[in-house]
Amino acid sequence: MILDEIDIKILNILSKDARTSYLHIARQCGLSGAAIHQRIAKLKNNQVFRTSRIQLSPKGLGYNTCAFIGIQVNLVNERTHQEVFLKIKDIPEIVECHHITGKYSLLAKIYTKNNEELKRILVEEIQSIVEVVGTETFISLEEGFSRQVPVE
Repeated sequence: MILDEIDIKILNILSKDARTSYLHIARQCGLSGAAIHQRIAKLKNNQVFRTSRIQLSPKGLGYNTCAFIGIQVNLVNERTHQEVFLKIKDIPEIVECHHITGKYSLLAKIYTKNNEELKRILVEEIQSIVEVVGTETFISLEEGFSRQVPVE
C-alpha cells in the first residue's frame, strides 16, 4: 500500500493517541468524518496497524523486572521448535517472543514482579522444557526508549 500525505497524518495522530476521535482527525486533516472513517478502514484492511488499545505500564502494575531470554532449542525437527514455542506462549509473563537467527532459536521478553519470580519462571517453566538445551538471560536495567516505526 502506498501512503499519501493524509494517511501519514492520520497515522501520526493515532500513534500519539489511539483514542483520538474521527471528528478530531477530520478537522486536523480538513476532511469529513466519513472520509476519515473510510481511510482508517482502508489502513486496517491493508494491515498498516494492528489494533488500537490502551498500553499498560508494567511498573504501574508491580512488574519491576524486565528481561530478555535467549532460548536454545534442540532442533530435532521443525515440529519440535513449534512445540517449544507453544509452551513458551503459555507463560503469561512472557509478553513477546521472536523466532530469531544465530545462537538462539527464540528471544522472549518477560516482565516479572521481581528477580526471584524471574528465576522461578526461568528454572521451573522454561528450562524444564525437555527440548530447551540452554538459555541466556539479559535483565533490563532501564528502558531507554520505546517507539513506533517511522511513518513515511
